[in-house]
Amino acid sequence: MSDIQRETMEYDVVIVGAGPAGLSAAIRLKQIDPDLEVVVLEKGSEVGAHILSGAVLDPVGLNKLIPDWKDKGAPLNVPVTEDNFYMLGEAGEIRIPTWPMPPLMNNHGNYIVSMGNVCRWMAEQAEELGVEIFPGMACSELVYGDNGEIKGVVAGVFGLEADGSYGENTEPGMELHGKYVFISEGVRGSLAKEIINKYDLQAGKEPQKYGIGMKEIWEIDPAKHKEGSVTHTMGWPLGGNAGGGSFIYHLENNQVYVGFVVHLNYKNPHLYPYMEFQRFKHHPMVAELLEGGKRVAYGARAITEGGYQSMPKMVAPGAALLGCSVGMVNVPRIKGNHNAMLSGIAAADAAAAAIKAGRAGDELSDYEVEVRTGAIGKDLKKVRNVKPMWSKWGMLASTVFGGFDMWTNTFGFSLFGTLGHGKNDAKATEEASKHKVIDYPKPDGKLSFDRLTNVSFAMTNHEESQPCHLKLGDPSIPVKVNLPKFAEPAQRYCPAGVYEIVEEEGSEPRFVINFQNCVHCKTCDIKDPSENITWTTPQGGDGPNYPNM
Repeated sequence: MSDIQRETMEYDVVIVGAGPAGLSAAIRLKQIDPDLEVVVLEKGSEVGAHILSGAVLDPVGLNKLIPDWKDKGAPLNVPVTEDNFYMLGEAGEIRIPTWPMPPLMNNHGNYIVSMGNVCRWMAEQAEELGVEIFPGMACSELVYGDNGEIKGVVAGVFGLEADGSYGENTEPGMELHGKYVFISEGVRGSLAKEIINKYDLQAGKEPQKYGIGMKEIWEIDPAKHKEGSVTHTMGWPLGGNAGGGSFIYHLENNQVYVGFVVHLNYKNPHLYPYMEFQRFKHHPMVAELLEGGKRVAYGARAITEGGYQSMPKMVAPGAALLGCSVGMVNVPRIKGNHNAMLSGIAAADAAAAAIKAGRAGDELSDYEVEVRTGAIGKDLKKVRNVKPMWSKWGMLASTVFGGFDMWTNTFGFSLFGTLGHGKNDAKATEEASKHKVIDYPKPDGKLSFDRLTNVSFAMTNHEESQPCHLKLGDPSIPVKVNLPKFAEPAQRYCPAGVYEIVEEEGSEPRFVINFQNCVHCKTCDIKDPSENITWTTPQGGDGPNYPNM
């Protein structure tokens, strides 16, 4: 690669990812100093194309960044009007009263939003301030300086040969250099993963934990629509097989977000998260809401769930990790966008001060201090034990003790201290022989859908002649190890049907990767029991094209 000649562009700050964290950082930098040269690189075909979130937005980050956001037309149009919590059984439900819950669980003052549309609006605000935003520009490599610092990224490589080599039609992309590089790729981004490994940023921290979140947008009967209503459920269909739950958010225009989260530390490799989601919609309470309606969009993404004790060191020489690249989701609230925005603001403050002082390429330690001791750290510290309690003690015990712990943390102490997570999610997977196969009902095509049909509603697309962006460390492991030992769970944990075992008469089973289906959720990079799959960026613009997720 060293003989490749690339054009170089110089900036003060290079930002990878036009999500809430990256765009907040860009806006804040230009608010502080309009003369700063700031660029945002986004791998999606447009800003928002790869953004998928619940989402009920706590506007605390937006209030700090753009206090007059309402006057400027921010798409926060649906205030939450009611909170509902249910424990589901197969045939019915029990409503959980909200009065015993700690105040942080109250959604009063929050908004049901499309984070894709929020990011599109934020991008407009950033461009008005002079930020350069380049969508369709995947960042495939880091550029290191003479002293080992991160000084930039390689972006915009197109037309690689199928084997990954450079051919006569390959566009080699360009190098974008900055005094500081902000990595805001979202969950389990490839550059963040490289930085965390290279600089050992996870040392002394708990392993990061994840969930897989799947979401559909439905248009429902207007008579059943309750704009502003927020519902969360636990229990059926997951039961004791896995942690997780659902969300149902009524937004405007008779639309409803229906989502389902499965914690990826489940033990049974026969578990099929996507089919758990589809089965959930047949619960009487949910089926009654959706019957007569139609699904108009589908998508999926991983969620960082490790919380306070799993956040890696956030800075390396020349670089800072923002938002979900660190893992700032408040798990019981199912919210991270507010913290992502606050992290972008904090990183921008630190970088602007450093540049003003004549610094470049060093560690922005002020950013790390602000995240851990400021609003983000305080938000996450209060709920730090909920996830490990659920993992160790199950849903019911964690609901009781987790609620108690959140209450005591409201007053600044915890009887439990800080609990650890133990194994990472890949290592939590047990051998198939220890578990029963789960029999899932066939989708009916009305409430539930087969996976490939649903993936078509993510409008995902990848140019087929490019190299497969899902890399196997050892190509023999899926068939030689994962199939006999774990019943090859990639066939099930992927929410887009990317992986399959093909068995043809008279020949050995084959592991097939249909990378064109990939919706960039990164679950394979997290859950593969042999940790043999690495997700990398395909060429820019490829992947899902979410309209208003």
